[in-house]
Amino acid sequence: MEEVRIIDLKESILADNDADADKLREELAEEKTVYINVMSSPGSGKTSTILRLVEQLRLLCRVGVLEADIDGDVDTRTMLDAGIPAVQLHTGGMCHLDADMSRQALREINSQDLDVVILENVGNLVCPAEFDTGAQINLVILSVPEGDDKPLKYPLMFTKADVVVVNKIDAMEVFDFSPEKFKQNVAECAPEAPVFMVSAATGEGIIALSEWIGERVKEILEYID
Repeated sequence: MEEVRIIDLKESILADNDADADKLREELAEEKTVYINVMSSPGSGKTSTILRLVEQLRLLCRVGVLEADIDGDVDTRTMLDAGIPAVQLHTGGMCHLDADMSRQALREINSQDLDVVILENVGNLVCPAEFDTGAQINLVILSVPEGDDKPLKYPLMFTKADVVVVNKIDAMEVFDFSPEKFKQNVAECAPEAPVFMVSAATGEGIIALSEWIGERVKEILEYID
């Protein structure tokens, strides 16, 4: 079994994280690497959705995953067992990653050798949205059991989203969740963000999501060229 590499991250001392995030995007552009920041609450299915997404993306490009948690390495082992390059990040109790913490992690996973790096950010709908990681794409996942009103309760998270994913649609009949109402609520926060309905358990909707991500990655890399 492959050994898990664990990085204990240090919070940035820079006063202006936004400026450092812009600098990181410039560094990634020089490497021709696309950085995707995945945010959601615990239990929404981030890991299983990322696993499904990477299965599709790595048919076309080189993909690695950064797993950010306060402690533990369960999600990283899941990725490594699937043959996906992955590094475990320990945030030391912090509920977010900032740009310099991302830089430390990207250096460890050798991002210059990858086309796409996906960050599974710390699980919650508040802190991660407040700190720019330097990612070119912010992907927010919400699961059906959480309810269709979350964009109204956590507007900043959805305002930051470039794309929104609703996971666990295979459980739709069990919960009071309206896709139409959810999309309306998302549109109030992020009118340009597409919404994809998926099931990481069955794979439904994953190909459409991966195609959107693939096109966005292609656009970013072409812009860099």
